[in-house]
Amino acid sequence: MATLPVLPLNDDVLLPGMVIPVTLDASTQAAVDAARAAGDKRVLAVPRVDGEYGSFGVVAVLEKVGRLPSGEPAAVIRGLDRARIGAGVPGPGAALWVEATPLSEPAPAGKARELAREYKALVIGVLQERGAWQVIDTVEKITDLSELADSAGYAPWLTLAQKIKLLEAPDVTARLELLVEWARAHAAEQQVNEKINNDVREGLEKTQREFLLRQQLAAIRKELGEDEPDGSADYRARVEAAELPDNVKEAALREVGRLERASDQSPEAGWIRTWLDTVLEMPWSVRTEDNTDLAAARAVLDADHAGLADVKDRILEYLAVRNRRAEKNLQVVGGRGSGAVLALAGPPGVGKTSLGESVARALGRKFVRVSLGGVRDEAEIRGHRRTYVGALPGRIVRALREAGSMNPVVLLDEVDKLAVGYAGDPAAALLEVLDPAQNHTFRDHYLEVDLDLSDVLFLATANVVETIPGPLLDRMELVALDGYTEQEKVAISRDHLLPRQLERAGLEPADFTITDEALARIAGEHTREAGVRQLERALAKILRKVAVALAADPAPVHVGVDEVAKYLGRARFTPESAERTAVPGVATGLAVTGAGGDVLFIEATSMEGEPGLTLTGQLGDVMKESAHIALSYLRSNGRRLGIDPNRLAGRRIHLHVPAGAVPKDGPSAGITMVTALASLATGRPVRPEFGMTGEVTLAGRVLPIGGVKQKLLAAHRAGLTEVIIPKRNEPDLDDLPEEVRGQLTVHALSDVADVLALALRPATDVADPNGATDADGGSDGADGPAVPDFVPAGI
Repeated sequence: MATLPVLPLNDDVLLPGMVIPVTLDASTQAAVDAARAAGDKRVLAVPRVDGEYGSFGVVAVLEKVGRLPSGEPAAVIRGLDRARIGAGVPGPGAALWVEATPLSEPAPAGKARELAREYKALVIGVLQERGAWQVIDTVEKITDLSELADSAGYAPWLTLAQKIKLLEAPDVTARLELLVEWARAHAAEQQVNEKINNDVREGLEKTQREFLLRQQLAAIRKELGEDEPDGSADYRARVEAAELPDNVKEAALREVGRLERASDQSPEAGWIRTWLDTVLEMPWSVRTEDNTDLAAARAVLDADHAGLADVKDRILEYLAVRNRRAEKNLQVVGGRGSGAVLALAGPPGVGKTSLGESVARALGRKFVRVSLGGVRDEAEIRGHRRTYVGALPGRIVRALREAGSMNPVVLLDEVDKLAVGYAGDPAAALLEVLDPAQNHTFRDHYLEVDLDLSDVLFLATANVVETIPGPLLDRMELVALDGYTEQEKVAISRDHLLPRQLERAGLEPADFTITDEALARIAGEHTREAGVRQLERALAKILRKVAVALAADPAPVHVGVDEVAKYLGRARFTPESAERTAVPGVATGLAVTGAGGDVLFIEATSMEGEPGLTLTGQLGDVMKESAHIALSYLRSNGRRLGIDPNRLAGRRIHLHVPAGAVPKDGPSAGITMVTALASLATGRPVRPEFGMTGEVTLAGRVLPIGGVKQKLLAAHRAGLTEVIIPKRNEPDLDDLPEEVRGQLTVHALSDVADVLALALRPATDVADPNGATDADGGSDGADGPAVPDFVPAGI
């Protein structure tokens, strides 16, 4: 046991064998002076943490006392042995004297050498990373295990607490276990830090290299005079120079400021650049001048399309009104232009899409088509938010950018085929686009600035109006294109279809001629349709065969009525009303499908069995209700109409509507069903030249229906000469072409009794060669009274 002055070490630890400098202050100076006065120059170096001494220290000897290069007084001490601190004792000077008991270190165990080898390898690995080769040589020369363990006191990666643990561990094996654990953790940490540093270094080097290359590329372009035009790199200058509306310029300058503050590597910088490019590409101040010559506009429309008088008149009205407004400087009133929204509804092949291009040419405007068929994402109309990856403006904005002007003709094709998807309803997004009261402040989600669409002429096309949502249809002016007459089809074939197909077939007009009668035969008997697509395909088929014939014989080919069958085969469509209605219980109705008007036959028959009504032919709920209404009306009013109610009440009635595989619905077949059932009950066939349409009520009233023009055109194509329509649909006859009205006798009726009186053959015409028979096949009077003729109501 020895009595030694205490040399406190603030935030440092001295281990045996270490040599460290100690800055001298009042407490340490007293210990140094006491040791020098004692003569053996020994002190007890004890770590002091937060003002408190530990239980262990190291007996150290003063090697040298002097000043550091900075001028501060200091002493160099060398650690000798560990010692346990005992009680304090009095001593000379101001130093703190304590009793110190040196600790005897046990001999190292066999495990200690394995730990020493592992620890030395870890330490050498750390030192190699730092390039401390001299220190590595010193470590490799250490053979004493205790000296090797205590040399860890020099390690800067050990904390003060860890070094105190080493000081308090007298067993070298325990010290080496601690050091191996800490060295492993430090080596792993060093590897991670090294990887991070390498990645950062490589990134910085790549960035610096790219920056240098860009600077060199800019300098080379400048020397070659190939610098980017108009200062495209300087968005602020481009925005200032562009003719933008005030609100758009303000938003653009705000984004330019954000771009200037953002880093080039920031993803936001790319989004802002893309947005600015989109805004600067928009034709904010570009508008085309409308054609003010109404006669020239009419000539363009007539040259491109035959018929379609309603659409042509509406476009000319638009031009005339716009010219009047321009004369009075009223082009823009209340921030709104004088755009229009027209909906062209009609069957396929009538020229709705091509009419948009014709309207644009007549107005002298740019034309752009936006296909909406199958679109089911609201963002397709309004655009995506800018924060999404791959965000784009909506189709309306892209259409304006493509057109290059703010007043183009935009054709919204197939607006009836919009679908509702998980991403929203695009038809609802079109409400603002097509509303003249709102679209002068249309806001795209991507641009997020007001866009004036009030000068745009929107044309929407649709095959079926019923599938367009009501609020959307209400914002458009509906113009019906119900189909062409046979004469119009001949004119279209002669003026438009034939020249186009001649060019596609590589033929000259001198190589092929066809008569108007042959064209009429093709339109009437080979392609019964509302439009002209099948007619054009038939002409293409003929010209292909003509091209084959000309390859063998160059003589010009002429096609007349008799030659049509040679090229197209036998006629596919022939009048069948007389054949179908030759037996009682069959009536000819008129219907409207997605492909235009069509003729619909309704068949009824009766049989023995459970009384009731069987309906077939894929009928919808409304059409089934019409059948039940027709049967109920005849059973309740049969005697007044001359029908024995027992003929309908006591038998099984089967009503069928061919074609059975095609779904059918709607109320307009009501009077046709009444006529078919009445024909079945009376045995009087329906007159074959008659077609009919109209909704029926239980009271026998004939209510109005839609699609009258399409239905009458279909009746004309089918060879019918007389048509029955509801009385309240009589104004619809004004839209019927004159040549059709001249060949059809239209009866506008309001009571079913009048319909039956006209449509059924007289009873005297249903006589059997062997004698007059009733509906049951027996002679008149044998099974009941003879069936009298129907008497129109009110007579």
